[in-house]
Amino acid sequence: MFREEWKAHPFVLSAEETGSCMNVTIVGRKVNLRENFKELVQRKLTKFERIFDADAEALVKVTVEKNRQTVEITIKQRGMIYRAEAAADEMNEALDDVIAAMGRQIRKNKTRLERAKKVRQFELSGDYEEEPDEEIEIAKRKTFYVRTMTVEEAILQMNLLGHTFFLFRDDAGGEINVVYKRNDGKYGVLEPET
Repeated sequence: MFREEWKAHPFVLSAEETGSCMNVTIVGRKVNLRENFKELVQRKLTKFERIFDADAEALVKVTVEKNRQTVEITIKQRGMIYRAEAAADEMNEALDDVIAAMGRQIRKNKTRLERAKKVRQFELSGDYEEEPDEEIEIAKRKTFYVRTMTVEEAILQMNLLGHTFFLFRDDAGGEINVVYKRNDGKYGVLEPET
């Protein structure tokens, strides 16, 4: 589920209304988005028409902080989540970068996606080079006791270990959660859906 703070004033384009490949929600944080930017987002997302069905949900978040414009795209379909983010001085440049990053991510994992039978076979149009399917190599397996603790205690433990993530059992609900350090230096918590 997408966080409520992003849903305050969304601009929603349904696949039925636009004839496009997916339902698109565009939200701005600390910015009023212009109509031509919303149209550009819709046009750029058509690059992925062959991959996603009309049941796909795309969330495009645009954030302006200081002189940086960040565009994040999250696409959900059939239990799979595709996500890419890019920041630049200009909003359109960040959009171009995030679309390219999403294309590279999909191209890189194309064979695995088809093999997992989560998506139908597809060809990606555009300037994406065919990348060899790299083998997934597990370098290490580790088992450990999952302690019950608060989120704050888990962050402290993660920092003491020098890790960027930490698995723990939440003391409030008893569920397995993960805390992680974000690229912006803040922290995040992964919680299972109920």
